[in-house]
Amino acid sequence: MKKNNKNKFFSRKLNSKKKSVNKKIFSKKDRLRIIPLGGLEEIGRNMTIFEYNDDIVIVDCGMMFPDEKMLGVDYIIPDVDYLKNKKKNIRGIIITHGHMDHIGAIPQILPEIGNPPIYTTELTRAMILKRHEEYKELSPLNIKQVRKIDRFKLGTFNIEFFHVNHSIPDAIGLVLRTPVGNIMHTGDFKFDHSPVGDVPADIAKIARLGSEGILALMSDSTDAEKPGYSISEAKIKKTIEKIFEEAKGRVITATFSSLISRIQEIAEVTEKSGRKLAIDGYSMRNNFEIARKLGYINAHKSTFIDIKEVDRYPDSKVAILCTGAQGEGNAVLMRIVNNEHKYIKINHGDTVVFSSSVIPGNERSVQGMKDTLYKKGAHVIHYKMMDIHSGGHARQEDLKMMINLVRPKYLIPIHGTFFMLKLHGELGEELGMKKKNTLIGKNGCVFEFNKEQEGRITEEKVSTSNIMVDGIGLGDIGNVVLRDRQHLSEDGMFTIVSVVDRVRKKVVGEPQVSSRGFIYVKENFDLVNQTKTRVKKEINKILDGGATPDWNYVKKNIQEDIGKFLFQKTQRRPMILPIIIEV
Repeated sequence: MKKNNKNKFFSRKLNSKKKSVNKKIFSKKDRLRIIPLGGLEEIGRNMTIFEYNDDIVIVDCGMMFPDEKMLGVDYIIPDVDYLKNKKKNIRGIIITHGHMDHIGAIPQILPEIGNPPIYTTELTRAMILKRHEEYKELSPLNIKQVRKIDRFKLGTFNIEFFHVNHSIPDAIGLVLRTPVGNIMHTGDFKFDHSPVGDVPADIAKIARLGSEGILALMSDSTDAEKPGYSISEAKIKKTIEKIFEEAKGRVITATFSSLISRIQEIAEVTEKSGRKLAIDGYSMRNNFEIARKLGYINAHKSTFIDIKEVDRYPDSKVAILCTGAQGEGNAVLMRIVNNEHKYIKINHGDTVVFSSSVIPGNERSVQGMKDTLYKKGAHVIHYKMMDIHSGGHARQEDLKMMINLVRPKYLIPIHGTFFMLKLHGELGEELGMKKKNTLIGKNGCVFEFNKEQEGRITEEKVSTSNIMVDGIGLGDIGNVVLRDRQHLSEDGMFTIVSVVDRVRKKVVGEPQVSSRGFIYVKENFDLVNQTKTRVKKEINKILDGGATPDWNYVKKNIQEDIGKFLFQKTQRRPMILPIIIEV
């Protein structure tokens, strides 16, 4: 008996010790947790949580455009469910630059997490506030302007910025000094030693920050598969100058509305060539006005004309800058190509410049525009023909340069698909970093660092569902709705309306059939009549039983029976909507 008691005592003691050890290993206290809610495994939806005990700092709050399967969806934003019970812990949001994949989710997300203060630079602040004007029902933003030389404290985090080059001015990277070590977040960056409308990245400061010791470098991976160095905007400007010199007619340039540097180049070249510049496109005009007001666009006021005034000048004295380089249906260039623009039509001899690379998935629509432009007598130039576009992201040699300047203990590739992240990690290994110190994560994973400066990816997984925005709807579009939309887009819809006499318990007359995107009813009488007969038979069979029918059950049977029948006859599966009306 005593022996058994002794064994029980030792068992309790051992279990107690085991629990103590586990608590030490897995406790979240005094550990830095980094949680990407988006931006890994994808381009867009950038948002990262930095959490130490009861303090949270967030970097970026962006949206992502839908893929071709997300029919009708406007854009996707991060899932912030993890933050909803931690609103009081959020010390602030830092925005690295003014692109939509970094600011686009602010109107939807900030009300969900307690409207914490936003810290960002001058141009980015202006772009955020301009977009917020569209959401008049929301509370004003608490947005604080910072300078690239600023240092400040948010809870236990000490923040310091550094200047980087990107395709938009006022882009920043940052260092978060934490109790476990320093974390550097590059933001979107490239090294451009002769930028337009900007100054070169602050390499000296980046090196100085690196010399202080960087525990982990979180670095942009978007162009990790491209060898060499990024093309300088100065080179792009020279190419554009040559195009303007050789063009006999109008020069119509299409690019992203957020490419402020490119807008500045076009403005400078237009003025130098003695032309007048008309800017068109809602987002393009907004960004241009913001940038010009803040001094990021430098050209004489007389250089610019309203789009309505284009026909007042000879073609050789006109340049047009617009949206639509990706073949978007409602963008300016597409409307011009389709003769739908109110003031502009393609003239023989126009030069049309696509000053952007083609986003995957847009190739067909862009090629269609090019074909139509050539047929109308325009000369088309795109980035594969001449250096007329430079992305805003570091290529392989730039990424290596950043790693060499910083010499981090850990490398965390961010901002890219898994393929891009992996390639970026391999660059770190080429430079001598240990493979175990290259942490390739996924959305929702938890990077964890302790005071011994040991890092790992934990087994914890935070929710990162696609929160889809459709019109004013937020999060009310799920997989079921998308599946239905996909179904409708592929095989259409088949509606069957039957009227039932509840007293006589019989179908009144013939069911009525309508089709959208499946068959043309007037040319398929036999199929339609056979379908009517089957539906009427199915309903009468159930009514003959005498009991009050479960109409949901009846509809489900009709869907299954008619679905099989139509597939046998057409090899297609339309969405079937049975409607039963009792009279």
